[in-house]
Amino acid sequence: MDRAQLADFLRRRREALQPEDVGLRRGSRRRTSGLRREEVAALCDMSVDYYSRLEQSRGPQPSEQMLAAIARGLRLTLDERDHLFRLAGHTAPVRGLRGDHVSPGTMRVLDRLADTPAQVMTELGETLAQTPAARALFGDETRFEGHMRSVGYRWFMDPSARNVYPAEDHPEHSRAFTADIRRAYAKHGARSRAGAIVDALLAESPEFVQLWEAHEVGTGHAREKRVQHAEIGIMDLQCQFLVDPEQGQTLLVLTATPGTESYDKLQLLNVIGTQQLAGGER
Repeated sequence: MDRAQLADFLRRRREALQPEDVGLRRGSRRRTSGLRREEVAALCDMSVDYYSRLEQSRGPQPSEQMLAAIARGLRLTLDERDHLFRLAGHTAPVRGLRGDHVSPGTMRVLDRLADTPAQVMTELGETLAQTPAARALFGDETRFEGHMRSVGYRWFMDPSARNVYPAEDHPEHSRAFTADIRRAYAKHGARSRAGAIVDALLAESPEFVQLWEAHEVGTGHAREKRVQHAEIGIMDLQCQFLVDPEQGQTLLVLTATPGTESYDKLQLLNVIGTQQLAGGER
């Protein structure tokens, strides 16, 4: 690990980013060249102290998961991400058509949706980045590891994962999540991450076994769905999808029809997400 070069690279990338690049307001009193350390720390979902120590050449060796978060927070290109990993003493992730790195372009779109529930997901339903409103609605879905990273796996293995949808809609979602997993399995094969998830669910979830044996295809998620929140109740939302074919990722955006009760509730959800962000629940 080259602490001096890592610190220099982080500092220069932070100073090169402007507030507008990440969806922040500049403000009339800003004197800092680029972003502040606390702003980058928030974008990377880490403490200000931890990030500051990295920039001051006195931090511990970051894990690969932490480096991936830094790469997304600093809006790094793939070449810059690989350089970051090498400076931190890790082998750069293997590149491919499908990966966990979110492109700077997709992150810029996400930045401009800060007041809307939106998140970037892989083909297996692994959430890579969320807006504050999405985090207020779904919780922090980027914190999971292993099979639990997949929302489809959590749906069958963690009862709390179903709390976001009304109980009467659960059978429909179970079929849709099974179809999602089957699609990834058919595309990537039995030896892929999708294959490992299928094996685990077949061994542990009778409900998944029954749905898997039905061999339904084309049962996707509805473009309109009911979503519920503990504080504001049920909302009727529309789902829009922006697909990045090179990365194999989808930007999911949830909206509501203006003038409806659901629209008003969605605005309240945005307030809750902003309050959580200000309170340090990142």
